[in-house]
Amino acid sequence: MSRMYRILFAIALGLCASNVDAAGLGTALGLNITSAGAGNEEVVSGIKILLGLTVLSIAPAILIMMTSFTRIIIVLSLLRHAMGTQETPPNTVLLSLALFLTAFNMMPTMQKANEQGFQPFVQGSIGFEVAIDRMMLPLRGFMIRQTREEDLALMIEVAHGKRPKTMDDVSSVHLIPAFMLSELKTAFQIGFVIFLPFLLIDILVASILMSMGMLMVPPLMISLPLKILMFVLIDGWSLIVKALLGSFHEKVRSDALWKLPDHTI
Repeated sequence: MSRMYRILFAIALGLCASNVDAAGLGTALGLNITSAGAGNEEVVSGIKILLGLTVLSIAPAILIMMTSFTRIIIVLSLLRHAMGTQETPPNTVLLSLALFLTAFNMMPTMQKANEQGFQPFVQGSIGFEVAIDRMMLPLRGFMIRQTREEDLALMIEVAHGKRPKTMDDVSSVHLIPAFMLSELKTAFQIGFVIFLPFLLIDILVASILMSMGMLMVPPLMISLPLKILMFVLIDGWSLIVKALLGSFHEKVRSDALWKLPDHTI
């Protein structure tokens, strides 16, 4: 794993664990911290503030890159466009719902990362390097299960990387953008399916208005209440949430089944 990822996880560990040794964390980040009484306490306080500000700045990027947030928020946004309600529900509501759904979906993965890597590191039973590798394993497993082989092959091709023999050989630098591409494709596929019934209502309403000679009546004025009524009657929000959370693959792929296309690398 590259130094960039080690520094990233060191910052996250420093924020979450109040009893992590500051000198050890500083060494992991490439800093030299020596004991000097009260002066050392000021240095530690400064480092904690720096870690907090850094994590706050990179947290949105981590949330988007390595979790299910991207797929969920895109599908919810496409649903709003399909209904034609413009800014209803507002962005704040959709973001809050997406964050909760992401937390529910990522909870098993985060629990594994906490149990396998973070807690042993805080207790001092394993070193920093081992903790980072253990914490990355559940996240990599989640991303690999959602990533299409074609997208991963594309990232390796454009980066001029070597063809991996197993899943363990896949670099995180290639896996993360491939995961994001797969999430975008899956989200638009789900959005297309969501669009179809609402599009059918729009076509029916427009055809009826044209046959009645009511050309001056905006079709949206008639179709919008019908789409909202249909969505409420079928309990659309529950169906969307169940479909979204059910669209994530939980089965681990074996090396025998996981193969990259030969023609792309």
